[in-house]
Amino acid sequence: MKCFTTDLDRNVFLKYLREAMDGTDFHLHAFVLMANHVHMLATGHTVGTVPQVMHRLGLQYARYFNRHFERTGPLFEGRYWASLVESRGYFFEAMRYIELNPVRAGIVDGPGRYPWSSYAHNTGGETRVEITPHDEFLRLGKNSAIRSSAWADIVSQGISPPELERLRKRFRKSRPYGGEQFENSLAAKKKGLIDPVS
Repeated sequence: MKCFTTDLDRNVFLKYLREAMDGTDFHLHAFVLMANHVHMLATGHTVGTVPQVMHRLGLQYARYFNRHFERTGPLFEGRYWASLVESRGYFFEAMRYIELNPVRAGIVDGPGRYPWSSYAHNTGGETRVEITPHDEFLRLGKNSAIRSSAWADIVSQGISPPELERLRKRFRKSRPYGGEQFENSLAAKKKGLIDPVS
């Protein structure tokens, strides 16, 4: 079912997101609000930050939506999906995947035509207070104009079918996304085969 029916819904969601982030070390780098789901790329620097923010956000938005549409019960089906992403080499793939979502869905013919994503912010077209640039993004250039141009170029390259399939498989199963060593290391930690703090 749709979780956003109007622009008001989307604005309310972003308001509650900002409130949920306030006072935490949750840094949002990219997002897209689709009609029936949301994608976010974020960093939580403290254990538990991401679940805390997502819980607050989900609770507040569900209350709003249920009150507004005179319905009851949970709005989102189950727990959110979360995948760890390796910063070096894979961060941009995940970010591009998110900002190209409306294009893949056939809603717009270019990411700049969709107002409910971070693309306009990350390419210098607007400013969104929710967004904090990741270190990888800052490495794209010495100033915001260079970074914006570089990011637009990266997004314009699109996503190859194998890359898209790999991203979807990882994200739909809340599996890590990165290089083989990164993914194997996290799998070993999960199984308790190596020290989780190493």
